[in-house]
Amino acid sequence: MISRRKFCLAAATTVLVPGLASAGRSADSGFALLRDRALAALTRHGSKVTERDAIGIVDFSLPSRQPRFFILDLVNGGRETLFVAHGKGSDPTHSGWLETFSNAPGSEATSAGAYLTDALYVGKHGRSRRLIGLEDRNSNAETRAIVIHGAWYVSENIVRDRGKLGRSQGCLAVAEHDIEHVLARLGPGRLIYADRV
Repeated sequence: MISRRKFCLAAATTVLVPGLASAGRSADSGFALLRDRALAALTRHGSKVTERDAIGIVDFSLPSRQPRFFILDLVNGGRETLFVAHGKGSDPTHSGWLETFSNAPGSEATSAGAYLTDALYVGKHGRSRRLIGLEDRNSNAETRAIVIHGAWYVSENIVRDRGKLGRSQGCLAVAEHDIEHVLARLGPGRLIYADRV
């Protein structure tokens, strides 16, 4: 007999997200691969991740014009998607595609890997959440001030007008109208996994 948790996780992979199929692969294949990596990271970093009701997954294989920040509900299997920007250093020609990851201070690039959500604070972008890098490839997240924040350059209107989002300095920047929901849904002690396939 299949457990409720396994059923919910399986159901989460069958939700269709508009626009993903145009990325050159099936709508759910990339998400499924990253979901598996994220769940493996959840197991690997289990002692640090104290809250297990939801995780964030960012699929940087997709262009910025598509929603690629997934919030996966581990209790009921629901899934929602949001726009998220990548760093300037990861896309120096501003093509709208993440070209490279970097953990180097001053790179203004996005780092891949598992993050732990930490404290809420108010900074130049308003209410934001600190992130702690849990792997060698994102270990400088705190010293680089890599956080989740809202940004004017992340919205459907920007995509419509420019064909892509603006770029951050390496942070996970979401739409200003989404930030409060993201901060609440991915409160302290939760996992965010960012990578590409």
